[in-house]
Amino acid sequence: MSTAVADTKPTAPEVIPTFTATLIIRRFDPDVDEEPRWEDFDVELYATDRVLDALHKIKWEQDGSLTFRRSCAHGICGSDAMRINGRNRLACKTLIKDLDITKPIYVEAIKGLPLEKDLIVDMEPFFDSYKEINPFLMAGATKGGKERKQSPVERARFDDTTKCILCAACTSSCPVFWTDGQYFGPAAIVNAHRFIFDSRDEGSQVRLDILNDKEGVWRCRTTFNCTDACPRGIQVTQAIAEVKQAIIKGKP
Repeated sequence: MSTAVADTKPTAPEVIPTFTATLIIRRFDPDVDEEPRWEDFDVELYATDRVLDALHKIKWEQDGSLTFRRSCAHGICGSDAMRINGRNRLACKTLIKDLDITKPIYVEAIKGLPLEKDLIVDMEPFFDSYKEINPFLMAGATKGGKERKQSPVERARFDDTTKCILCAACTSSCPVFWTDGQYFGPAAIVNAHRFIFDSRDEGSQVRLDILNDKEGVWRCRTTFNCTDACPRGIQVTQAIAEVKQAIIKGKP
């Protein structure tokens, strides 16, 4: 007995629309350029693409000399911090659709650190400040070799500042840091906060003394640039204020 088979045609795949965006990138090659220069690129993108995707397309399809840092591409490593339309952001977390694509997208290196090439800066001054605040647990041996217990409340006290990924977005958005290469900067203070308020740590006063220096927390002008720039949502300005209070009144 025969069975009739319906005449079916394959469905055409859905075409995802693309659009062309213009990226104007501040370029600098120390072997060729005396000063940075702006160069524009037209890139075909999807709405779900990120600025990092656009940079990849330029590098892979138009100009292989374009230089920038990236690693995880998921907002964890912090290596692709740059200025996008005048604001410090992570290229891997900035969606093209969230920008005004009717206008060019301006991309340049973060400010306040020595420019090496294109979108890459020398991060050593930033990490030097970070290392100066002793960013590690300072604690002696426990009795009987037991673990250092910490309550959920004690842990929550410094939870916000554990989120720092050392991208330098906050520090390089600070006007004081731009003009004063000696200022520790917000990221170093945030990482000091993380240990100053850790109930297990015994080196809080050491860090408070370091940050009580003329280039420490008192250089902060509370402009909130750092908080606005943080891709992790850390309340940077609040952390700096809490460190100031700890210097004045002692660690609570």
